Amino acid sequence: MTLLHLFDLDGTLMYGSAAPVEISRQLGLAEEIAVLERAFAAQEIGPHAFSLAAQELWTGLTPAHVRAAFDGSPWLRGIREVWQEIRERGDYCAVISLSPSFFVELLLEWGAHAAHGSVFPEVPFTRPVDMAGILTPTGKVKIADRLCAQFGLGRGDCVAYGDSSTDVALFEAVPRSVAVNARPYLVERATHVYEGRDLREAYQLAGA
Repeated sequence: MTLLHLFDLDGTLMYGSAAPVEISRQLGLAEEIAVLERAFAAQEIGPHAFSLAAQELWTGLTPAHVRAAFDGSPWLRGIREVWQEIRERGDYCAVISLSPSFFVELLLEWGAHAAHGSVFPEVPFTRPVDMAGILTPTGKVKIADRLCAQFGLGRGDCVAYGDSSTDVALFEAVPRSVAVNARPYLVERATHVYEGRDLREAYQLAGA
């Protein structure tokens, strides 16, 4: 049976942090992004408002900042090894995240078959973000469906990995899910639960 493994990024592949946080740290804006993160977690703002406010913070962002943020992020151990094993088994792996596409797509370098994030303009920004390209939690399910069609699979062939409320819709859409260092309300909806810093261990829980 061929499987499609669907990974969230913020708080899942990345331990205790998120792409916007790591990007903002490169610009000396840790406190400013923390305010936005808290508002988003409290559902005071949604993905669209968050993305617009984040872009406004990131004036002067360069590709060098993005690369430094990516390279310095607190990634779980074993990501590349897991994705290599998935490929060797003939399965597929993809990242679906609400974080900016210019960051998420760097994970293609590590072996993901696909990487989808909220579509931001190319860095450095010369135009505002288009709200039509900003992902939402239900948008994650739509992308999963597109990937299933691309790989000739169905939702029943998917395993989802996530940590927060933005993963609930996807967890409810697929039969197997792994809550990775997750909030309690996602733990309750997962078929497997993992606490730790090694993706190889979370992957084994999924019974792959």
